[in-house]
Amino acid sequence: MIMNHKTFYGFIMVVALVSFLWAELLKQNTNTTLRGAVEHSADYFSVGYQKWQMDEKGLLDTQLTANKMTHYSDNKTIILENPVMIFEDNTKSPWKIRAQTGEIPTNSDFVLLNGAVFIERPGNVKERELAIETSNLTIFPQTHFAQTKEWTHLRSGRNITTGLGMKANFNAPIHLELLAKVHGKYETK
Repeated sequence: MIMNHKTFYGFIMVVALVSFLWAELLKQNTNTTLRGAVEHSADYFSVGYQKWQMDEKGLLDTQLTANKMTHYSDNKTIILENPVMIFEDNTKSPWKIRAQTGEIPTNSDFVLLNGAVFIERPGNVKERELAIETSNLTIFPQTHFAQTKEWTHLRSGRNITTGLGMKANFNAPIHLELLAKVHGKYETK
């Protein structure tokens, strides 16, 4: 089969045009992928992160620590690895709240603790110890308030209370409220 010159040059032009368009498409996809990766990247981080906040009297009020804190420049969020928040009270035992991960959204006054969350208050001569297990907890450090919609398990000694959803105020007077499907098992003397 013999091609004439016009058909041959036309075929070369079509192959060249298809090759050019294919290269441009690959270039656009690569630029979009790289731009997306650069846009959501950390602009700074801290290993062994610690933050203390004092009350009006200059006494320690809250502590927030994490194995690692990462700040993202595109959405200004802070991601925490293994965060621990402690609510101090000079007259009572402190509340210690631990989680797998945490997030502080842009310009917010709350901390989101994601995954399993463990809340502990050691006992003393006036108070019994209290342990709470839940997940996906939202904490408002300024007011020592926390809430979740998830299943919650409270244990104090041999007393156990479970329920769906919780609101907690860790300031005196301490108030813990389970919101739905509440069941309790209490030890009697």
